[in-house]
Amino acid sequence: MSLRPSLRLSSFALLSAPLLLAVAGAASADVLLVNRVKQEQQLQLPARGTSMAAVQSRFGAPSEKLEPRGGQKRKWPTIHRWKYPAFTVYFENSHVIDAVANQASPNETGPKPAIR
Repeated sequence: MSLRPSLRLSSFALLSAPLLLAVAGAASADVLLVNRVKQEQQLQLPARGTSMAAVQSRFGAPSEKLEPRGGQKRKWPTIHRWKYPAFTVYFENSHVIDAVANQASPNETGPKPAIR
């Protein structure tokens, strides 16, 4: 028993629609990641291993020093976070471990905050 051509076409479209929507969603998320990477490449971020004193002398005082996290156990280092207008710097003890751009654009929607 063979299906009519129009019925076969509509069945194909119905089955392939979720796949196309999934691909479209992934593509739009990739654009935000690309924008963030481009912005980080243009920013002058503190290099890994730089001391707190060197960061402060080069970039000035941070707009906000966030509350330290970690350090509850000996194996867990204390992480300090300094916020600047364009980026945030993460320190382990007194040296930079990472620096990231705060937003690629004002319209960027980033990841949801962690559940507490």
